[in-house]
Amino acid sequence: MADTPWTGDACSLVDEFRAGRRNPLEELQASYAAIEASELNAFSYLARDQAEAAAASADVSLPFGGVPIGVKELDQVEGWPDTEACVVFADRIATRTSFMVDRLRRRGGAVLTGLTTASEFGGVNVTRTVLNGTTHNPWQLGRTPGGSSGGSAAAVAGGLVTIATGGDGGGSIRIPAGFTGLVGLKSTFGRIPRGPRAENGNYTVSIGPMARSVRDTARWFDVCNGHDPRDQFSLQRVEGWERDLGTHVESLRGARVVFAPDWGGAVVSPAMWAQLEEYGEHLVRELGFARVDLDTSLPSMGAAWSISGMISIATELADAWPECADVLTPEMRGGLELAPQRYGIEARAKIERRRMELNERMAEIFDPAAGVDFVITASNPDVAFDADGPLPKEFGGIVAGAGNNGKLTFPANLHGNAAISIPAGTLDGLPIGLQVVGRHFSEQALLDIALTMERTRPWPLVAPSAPV
Repeated sequence: MADTPWTGDACSLVDEFRAGRRNPLEELQASYAAIEASELNAFSYLARDQAEAAAASADVSLPFGGVPIGVKELDQVEGWPDTEACVVFADRIATRTSFMVDRLRRRGGAVLTGLTTASEFGGVNVTRTVLNGTTHNPWQLGRTPGGSSGGSAAAVAGGLVTIATGGDGGGSIRIPAGFTGLVGLKSTFGRIPRGPRAENGNYTVSIGPMARSVRDTARWFDVCNGHDPRDQFSLQRVEGWERDLGTHVESLRGARVVFAPDWGGAVVSPAMWAQLEEYGEHLVRELGFARVDLDTSLPSMGAAWSISGMISIATELADAWPECADVLTPEMRGGLELAPQRYGIEARAKIERRRMELNERMAEIFDPAAGVDFVITASNPDVAFDADGPLPKEFGGIVAGAGNNGKLTFPANLHGNAAISIPAGTLDGLPIGLQVVGRHFSEQALLDIALTMERTRPWPLVAPSAPV
């Protein structure tokens, strides 16, 4: 019997199931025991009866057959809570299942364990809400796993489940991956369809896994990618993600890369960048990249973009606002109070103009003739901050600004191109992530870059404090 959850990756757990060395139901029960004993507060809801029935009849011939997975609280599973991590919707029940989760269950054979905690409405980079309390980083209690996919990151890095769903509208896969030592791929916008009945909002959200390994990430996209007509922006299906891992390495030789420690106008900890630059140079040597100098400055989207996102939240809250103000997290409350004062026709026009300017600039940076193939930067400006927040405004004596964290990740969301966070060692006992940003449709090249790092500088799949 499995007394503790599997601490390898999801693919190796499937191998164990197929060889008869582990059992899906016993694995699930070990996960539940670990979740109940955990101090991470990574789950907000457990579907024990439903999951046990699925595990007992799991088809282990499927890609994730029998694997317990966490489902981010902002994803929908029919019959489960549908809260947006907000007290206002604590009693709301989902009437549908999201495309990605449905494909994982039907095509992949995964067992849906429960909902992992998220930041309220996915709005900030710390997973701490009035509804669920504070979620902790498994590498050090009291530090955040990031957000908004913080519960998924904590559950996977903390050894509770091997893989979990995530979403990245401004860095919400890459930021927690960087803080917890996981692989975090933000795919090209539309690679995995959103919905059903998903609203597009700011057109920045890509969905995918919080994963321990590159091959787990590739297998996830094998299962989940492909067009659905209910998402008009979803892309045609691409085959062979796991099968073709490692086959792009030769074509990467000579690729032009630029190092951008201040990507997006961010201010990065000098100590952390020194280590990330060394890891980046390692990739340059291993893959035969050509490191070049190039201006990577980007136009600022300004506060107007963030404020516009609050309009969607205000619409969802409807008549509950402003009476619900006292049960919202400070960031949501502040944003909702500010948005009506700052958002209007002029602000909307400014947003569209600035996005156009950013798209033009990103196209220049990644121009095949005069630009680069990849930008190498950080996933976060520093190691994980306090789990209860507030969002850090300074470190090392440098005033960084409340939006500093997302500046590194947000450009790829606005432009819709692919980017990945790769574990790059630790600093002060906490993981740090190297972010590599590529062109649209470059995910498989990014996975091979990450695979090179995984093979030459392997990382621990779970935090040292994970149950063993």
